[in-house]
Amino acid sequence: MKPVTLVVAGAGGRGAIYASFAKHFPERARVVGVAEPREVLRQRMIETHGIPAGGVFASWEELAAKPRMADAVIVATQDAMHEAPTVALAAKGYHILLEKPMAPTEAACQRIVNAVRKAGVIFAVCHVMRYTQYTRMLKRELDSGRIGEIVSIQHLEPVGYWHQAHSFVRGNWRNEAESSFMLLAKSCHDMDWLRYIMGRRCVSVSSFGALTHFRPECRPAGAADRCLDCGVEAQCPYSAKRIYLGRFEKGQTAWPVANLAPVITRESLMEALRNGPYGRCVYACDNDVVDHQVVNILFEGARTASFTMTGLTESTGRRTRIFGTRGEINAQGGQIRVYDFLTDTAEMIDTTKDDGSVLTGHGGGDAGVMDCFVRAVAENNPSHIISGPDETLESHRMVFAAEKARRENRVVNL
Repeated sequence: MKPVTLVVAGAGGRGAIYASFAKHFPERARVVGVAEPREVLRQRMIETHGIPAGGVFASWEELAAKPRMADAVIVATQDAMHEAPTVALAAKGYHILLEKPMAPTEAACQRIVNAVRKAGVIFAVCHVMRYTQYTRMLKRELDSGRIGEIVSIQHLEPVGYWHQAHSFVRGNWRNEAESSFMLLAKSCHDMDWLRYIMGRRCVSVSSFGALTHFRPECRPAGAADRCLDCGVEAQCPYSAKRIYLGRFEKGQTAWPVANLAPVITRESLMEALRNGPYGRCVYACDNDVVDHQVVNILFEGARTASFTMTGLTESTGRRTRIFGTRGEINAQGGQIRVYDFLTDTAEMIDTTKDDGSVLTGHGGGDAGVMDCFVRAVAENNPSHIISGPDETLESHRMVFAAEKARRENRVVNL
């Protein structure tokens, strides 16, 4: 079987990660094109995958203006730039892997789904949490009936204090007008995952949350606008010097350090901290997304879930408790503890053993979604996709309803 050919629209961090699947499995996938306005990232993709000149474009518009040149396209542009390329490239006949979230509005999400349905192409959204070994094993336990029927779920997403500062205070997802609201940008993963685990449709939601800490009035006395100029920086856990230079000095040049400059050196980092967005005081940025939020969810059959997202935590794994009619599951960091009411005994299941995944991001979910998408395209069989258009649209609607509930201080029915 010939390898599936791929074009990458958006060669930043996510696009490059998904494309790397082809380097590890050249017999299954091959990157033959790239559409990226940033020359450094475009050139990096060209060199990594040996892309010929005819497959190189400075924008997705240039790509869409040409006849279809590959089986599928990975759309990994910024959140607010998902709709237009997805609609245009679906019309060209490309099968599409779309980075989450689908789009920053419910109407745009619906237009994307309409477009891929009309085109009849295979479509997957990168809800990578569905594709991990951890989720597969957890679903196996639940589907076996081991804890009976699920009645309620508690789920925590601890974003992590430095991740919150990096991505949602200083970074690309700090401001709704430039990206999207926090629940969509960070936690559509989790809302989608809860829908998948519960296996029932959402009926209604309520939500509370706010931007509480990363505000000008929380700024310490004597703090400067930039960490390099700040006399109290050494006492601040959100210090850019600590987060970026500290990692660099330990030999770490991957994310989040890699975001600061095309080529990472001490000089380029200092320049970025002196003049770029990542060197700003976290109390003097143009951020407006929440730093904590809770969502209460009612599913069909009077089943419930509560979800908490907060940036004021240690950077650690998600934590979940699932309450059933015959038992309870506590899960964290790839460890699943199953407690049986009948026997009053518990079993620990370790899902972290090396499964050979080469894309280890998101607990192996990055590799998992690529494996399923490439298989679906190669076999022309969308059943390999577990994050297709219908359920993805439904879980996105849960997110939009939750944000509406938060803003309007009311229960929103779906």
